[in-house]
Amino acid sequence: MNRIGESFLQLLGKTPKKPAREEILPAAQEIHYYKKVNKVITREVIMKLHAVPHKNTWRNRRWLTLLVVNLLFVVSYYLDIQLLEGALTASRFMGFHMADLNSALQVMLAFKEVLINLVIGTTTVLIMWLLLGGRTFCSWVCPYHLVAEWAEKLHLKLVEKKIIKGVTFHRGMRTVLYVIFALLAVVTGYTVFETISPTGIISRALIYGPRIALVWVSFLLLFEIFVSRRAWCRYACPIGITYGIVGLVSPLRVTYNIQDCAHEGDCRKACLVPHVLDVTIKGRSRDVNMAIGADCTRCGLCVDLCPTDSLNFEYRFTGTGK
Repeated sequence: MNRIGESFLQLLGKTPKKPAREEILPAAQEIHYYKKVNKVITREVIMKLHAVPHKNTWRNRRWLTLLVVNLLFVVSYYLDIQLLEGALTASRFMGFHMADLNSALQVMLAFKEVLINLVIGTTTVLIMWLLLGGRTFCSWVCPYHLVAEWAEKLHLKLVEKKIIKGVTFHRGMRTVLYVIFALLAVVTGYTVFETISPTGIISRALIYGPRIALVWVSFLLLFEIFVSRRAWCRYACPIGITYGIVGLVSPLRVTYNIQDCAHEGDCRKACLVPHVLDVTIKGRSRDVNMAIGADCTRCGLCVDLCPTDSLNFEYRFTGTGK
C-alpha cells in the first residue's frame, strides 16, 4: 500500500501490522538478519558506549514555544498592542488573519456556507502547518497538550505504584467522534465541538479570564490521571485528525534509521501516539531510513530519549516515503 495511504489509515485508527518479508527492502532485510543472528546489543551497553544521558532538549524548546505563543495572546490583549489578537480558534497576527482549521470547518458546516474571512484565515494557517508538519500544532501550540502532559506524569506514577491500572480504548473512536461533531454542526447549526474543546476553553480562559467551562477541562484531566492516559488527545479530539491530514505531505518529519537502533522501546513508552513508532520494533522497518507517520505530533520526546540518535528531525520533500 502507498505509504501516504497507510499513514492516513493509521491516522483514522488502523493498527500497524508487521510487514511481509517481500515488503522489506533488501538493505533493511540485511540489517534485520544481522541483528537476529548477532542478538542486538542491549540498551545498557549502548548507554555505556555512547555515554548519552537522557536529554530534554526538544521538550524544553517545545514547552518554551508553547508558553510564548499562548502568552503573546495574553500580553497583546492586556497591553492592547494588537500583536496577536483573538484566541487560538481565530486570531490576527500583525494584520494577518488566522483561523484554526478544525474550528473553521465546524463553522462552515454549521452555517452551511463558505465564509470568505475563514477562507483567508485558514489559507494562512494551512500553508504554515503544511510546512511545519500538521500535528506539530498539537504539541507545540495547543495549551491543553501541555497540562495533559503534566497530568500524564501523575498517571504514570500511579500506574507504577500499582494504585491504578491504565485503561486504553480503540483509536478509531477519534474518527467516529470526528464524524459525530461534523454531523452535529450540520444538523444543529451550532459548533458543538467548540463548546467542549479544551484547546479553545483554556486559550480563552488565559486571555479573558477563567470561566465555568474550566470545570469540564478539570474533569478531563482527572479522567486522564486516574483512568486513561492522554485519553482526550489519543481517542477523542478531532483536531488531531484535521492537522494530521495536513501533515500527510509535510516536509518536516521525525525520521528513523534502523542501523544502530537497539529496539529497547523507550521511545514508544514515552510517545503520545506510540503506534507511529511501531517501525522501531525489531523486524518492522521496511527500509533503512523511514519517515514517521502523519499522526506523529513532532513533540521530540522520542528524539530526546533515543540513546543512539536513531530518531531525528529532518526536513525533506519526500512525503511519507523512505
